[in-house]
Amino acid sequence: MTEKMNIGLLGFGTVGTGVLQIVRDHQDKLVHQVGCPIEISKILVNDLDKDRGISIEPGMLTLEADDILEDPAIDVVIEVMGGTGDARAYIRKALENGKHVVTANKDVMAEHGSELLTLANETGTDLYYEASVAGGIPILRTLVEGLASDRITKMMGIVNGTTNYILTKMTKEGRLYEEVLQEAKALGYAEADPTADVEGIDAARKISILGTLGFSMNLDLDDVEVTGMTKVTSEDIQYADQLGYTMKLIGIANRCEDKVEVSVEPTLMPNEHPLSSVDDEFNAVYVYGEAVGETMYYGAGAGKFPTATSIVSDLVAVLRNKRLGVNGQSLVIPQFDKKLKTDEEIFSKYFMRIHAKDLPGTFANLTAIFGECDISLEKILQVPLNEGRLAEIIVVTHGVSRKNYKEVLQKLNETDAVVEVKSNYRVEGVMKR
Repeated sequence: MTEKMNIGLLGFGTVGTGVLQIVRDHQDKLVHQVGCPIEISKILVNDLDKDRGISIEPGMLTLEADDILEDPAIDVVIEVMGGTGDARAYIRKALENGKHVVTANKDVMAEHGSELLTLANETGTDLYYEASVAGGIPILRTLVEGLASDRITKMMGIVNGTTNYILTKMTKEGRLYEEVLQEAKALGYAEADPTADVEGIDAARKISILGTLGFSMNLDLDDVEVTGMTKVTSEDIQYADQLGYTMKLIGIANRCEDKVEVSVEPTLMPNEHPLSSVDDEFNAVYVYGEAVGETMYYGAGAGKFPTATSIVSDLVAVLRNKRLGVNGQSLVIPQFDKKLKTDEEIFSKYFMRIHAKDLPGTFANLTAIFGECDISLEKILQVPLNEGRLAEIIVVTHGVSRKNYKEVLQKLNETDAVVEVKSNYRVEGVMKR
């Protein structure tokens, strides 16, 4: 048996303590898999005296990152600090110093992944980041290895547990957004500032990573069309249910021939679709492949041990590569140049909730506007309102280009018969065009 492998840990919060616990508790299995003992020998923290509920050997903790990054005895650096500033700099320095890196940092990988992976390739080091998307679900490894022989055409998923928890409670219990958000904060599912979650930014980072790997194309965060879920109302959810749909915040990466679209937005899924049954803080990614067909990957999208499990799995992969002498050879340069679809090339069905004047000829007027924009309607629901002579009209369109969809929204808002387009959402599932 070779000598032990020394690991440096940057960050020692919830996930960091989970990593240490798994490495300690699963040492026999890890030794069997990599052929030598694994030891976390140094941990970067902000407070040496904080009680973290786990025993720490004297001298393991440090306030100085260089105690890890400049230590020639440390083979692999695990980064679980979060954020992009220091974390990016530390990952760069570790790679430059010939150390392999495992990170759970979706922010860094979404914004600087191409730069860091190129550096890893140049320095002959490994950079693994499975835990950056969907916590304990091994979706990145599935795309890179399990589906390597297939051509992925679409990925669609619930990749943010906070928003899924909120929408589940609004749907199942009829509760209001603000009330459930406060509960999510109390339970630790939402941060004190939940903006990144509820505005779709967190999910956008993850879907850009999935799109880059699944389509072998360098996609950036700025390429993702993002709409948050803060304007979703109980009425939207109730009408969606009447029409046979469930509301989810969905990340979508779709490829047709050589062009792609990437988005995050509140989306109506048919009730019978597998993603509609993914509740609470759980995540799921639905993958379409030309050969394999449709597959779904489901599990805990965050949390101490699910995320730590993915991190330690990446660590095992790095150490296996080291034993085989193939570190730094896993990077596959993207095969395709980035080509984004235009609004004329992006098609979907849409749900619209319209407040209109309840007068003779109004519905004919609205139907004419849809016809002018070459949009046909699949479902229609009309409900009288108690706010004067108003009617609430809910429609689901057939497949329409985003260009025509934006055009009809503008025309509806400009016509006298319409008081307000209250809400509008993408509809996924079987689509007619």
